[in-house]
Amino acid sequence: MALLDILVYPDERLKKISQPVKEFSDNLKQFILNLEETFRSFPGCVGIAAPQVGRFERVVLVDISHKPQHENHGFLILVNPKISSSAGSNVGREGCLSVPDYTGKVERSVSITLEALNEKGEKKVFQMKGYEARAVQHEIDHLDGKLFLDRLVSRRNALSKRIELST
Repeated sequence: MALLDILVYPDERLKKISQPVKEFSDNLKQFILNLEETFRSFPGCVGIAAPQVGRFERVVLVDISHKPQHENHGFLILVNPKISSSAGSNVGREGCLSVPDYTGKVERSVSITLEALNEKGEKKVFQMKGYEARAVQHEIDHLDGKLFLDRLVSRRNALSKRIELST
């Protein structure tokens, strides 16, 4: 396995729209393993999308299970994810591996119905809400060439410099 390099804003490639996965090959399986290793190398990270490492296919990984106060479906490999319905909205603070120095307030749907394929090409449907729904929406935005910076609720006070905690 290998750690992959994260594209960082303002890299123009982050605006590129990703293509659907059509072939569930050994190459895809190896890429997903490398993407997971990269994801796991960032403690506290809850998601990563293929475009963040320069591969423009519709693949995201999400895992909020280390935040047990939030309902979740565990570690998810989502290929060609699509939100088929959504409800409610709220504003929450988001961060991103591709925007490492800032966090921002973003409005997202509170609950979603998500359709996706797993790494074997099997269709899955999930009902998600709260923090997990927010994380999935954030990662799907990457597939569409968007960053949380494109969704800030206010240009004046929604963006904050990330505070580094020393140990």
